[in-house]
Amino acid sequence: MVRSIVTAIFFAAFAAAQTKPLAIERAGLHQFEDGPVLAASYEFVPGETIHFSCHIAGYKIETKDEKQSIHLTWQIRALDPGGVAVDKDKSGRISEGISPQDKDWTPKFLATFMVPAFAPSGTYHIPVKVHDEVAGTEATVELEFRVRGHEVEPSDKLIARNFELLRSEEDKVPFDPAIYHPGDTLWARFDITGFQFGEKNRFSVDYGLAIVNAAGEQMFAQLVAAEDSSESFYPQRYVPGVLSLNLDKNVPQGSYTLVVIVHDKVGNQKMETRAKFRVE
Repeated sequence: MVRSIVTAIFFAAFAAAQTKPLAIERAGLHQFEDGPVLAASYEFVPGETIHFSCHIAGYKIETKDEKQSIHLTWQIRALDPGGVAVDKDKSGRISEGISPQDKDWTPKFLATFMVPAFAPSGTYHIPVKVHDEVAGTEATVELEFRVRGHEVEPSDKLIARNFELLRSEEDKVPFDPAIYHPGDTLWARFDITGFQFGEKNRFSVDYGLAIVNAAGEQMFAQLVAAEDSSESFYPQRYVPGVLSLNLDKNVPQGSYTLVVIVHDKVGNQKMETRAKFRVE
């Protein structure tokens, strides 16, 4: 009898607390599960995993056959600065029985997203929605997070951005002025963008090079030196390109032009970009 009275008092207090509206509380982002909540100034980088968590309050309790329970569904998305989903939407359902020991408990759910490997810099958004099946109500919240990615200006046609001549593959700054010596290795680095996509965001590009002397004569050519193709949930916005050429020890001194030829096989586009260098 005493236990029944205690239980009745507990559920009466619990029911009184349900007058609050459905709400998503303590929503936050973490570097790892159950890690500290990240500050709003934190910047994720491409390839990093985002861990989301939140608690739900103000839900209604269902009473059926003298048993108490809650029934909630949730949905969460991650969108880039242009509103494009970076990963598949996540969703789930929370159906739990309630007992006197749960007076301080609030339901919680977790979700993870991967920042795409070629994600652009900017402010991203995570809209969250919770539906209370018992009360027929919904609650929403939206979080923002920053991504610091590699800067590649978008283009509506095939183009090579951020073109650099280098002395070695590991160089971080361009070789300027680009003066090589016989026997050196010439390196070029660039980003291909503006290519078109097929089904499932499939792309396919190849690129090659040619060397032209000061008189306009072609000294060397390799029309397909490398190629890249893939498909993904989130469209890959650029392809990093790298080329190298070993200069013959007997190459004449003078001015030359490196011609890079890029082919978008899905969009049937071609383009060339040129860079001058000297051999001394």
